[in-house]
Amino acid sequence: MPIRPDQLNRRQVLTAAAAAAALLPSGAFAQDKFPSRPITLIAPWPAGGASDGVMRAIAESASRHLGVPIVVENKPGVGGTLGASAMVGAKPDGYTLTQLPLGIYRLPHMQKMNFDPVKDITHVVCLVGYTFALACTADAPFKTIQEMVAYAKANPGKLEYGHTGTGTTPHLAIEEFSEKAGIQLNPIPYKGSAELVPAILGGHIRMMSGTLDVAPHVQSGKLRLLATLSSQRSKAFPNVPTVKESGWDTISESPFGIGGPAGMDPAVTKVLHDAFKKTLEDPKLLETLDRFYMPTIYMSTSEYTAYAERTFKAEKSTVEKLGLAKKS
Repeated sequence: MPIRPDQLNRRQVLTAAAAAAALLPSGAFAQDKFPSRPITLIAPWPAGGASDGVMRAIAESASRHLGVPIVVENKPGVGGTLGASAMVGAKPDGYTLTQLPLGIYRLPHMQKMNFDPVKDITHVVCLVGYTFALACTADAPFKTIQEMVAYAKANPGKLEYGHTGTGTTPHLAIEEFSEKAGIQLNPIPYKGSAELVPAILGGHIRMMSGTLDVAPHVQSGKLRLLATLSSQRSKAFPNVPTVKESGWDTISESPFGIGGPAGMDPAVTKVLHDAFKKTLEDPKLLETLDRFYMPTIYMSTSEYTAYAERTFKAEKSTVEKLGLAKKS
């Protein structure tokens, strides 16, 4: 005679539940645990550059905290925005992430993009920043930024500089500086530092605006550092002035972090935030950041989201001021 549910004691109920669970597929409960499979992290720059190296170090460190591999996928081009473009259509489950360079808040004001950097992205955590600098070849006919400005004025339109992509911070910062200095420079875009640095070392360009991963070439005497674009001098090059203290009020500091598609579960976002935040305590990662002269700039999920909103508005004003806004 069957036993009615009200006749079961607690032990029998638990035994029945365990038996039922044993009949379920082995992954039924694993689905509730995040992460349970590899995560893709898009690096929107070519392999081999400073940004790529730092993103791979971050991925390696975070994977140890998450317990799953983080696979870095390079998608260079369009000023570092291809990562966001590729990611926004992904499922918001936390398994597709991208680096968020400053350009994602700027390029949508300059050209049509398939994403809104505020509405379409979950800003997980901000981790690091770039130190940008203006460098030239060792045989350039100028040794200081003041001498470069004088040379550019005497040779209008004849001095070129390479940068990491149209609309990127190294591009617009020099355009802003050029306007304030009253000079005309010819900008030449490259797909990140991995292409830009070999170009100047090979003598294809006379000057470049990019990150301080050129430091070894400056130290070896192949390149000359004219100025940095930060608010303060670089600890690595204390004798090199900033653009601002040289007489032109241009400061360019560029934090970047990790983002996912909009609509991510807050619990998943927190797991990712906590894991990536822990990477900033990893001696191996900090050593990598020092090698590429990148300072840590931490912002929580809420702080990073607020930063994104402010920056998107501020970049609109900058783009319009420089006459680079897209035509409606």
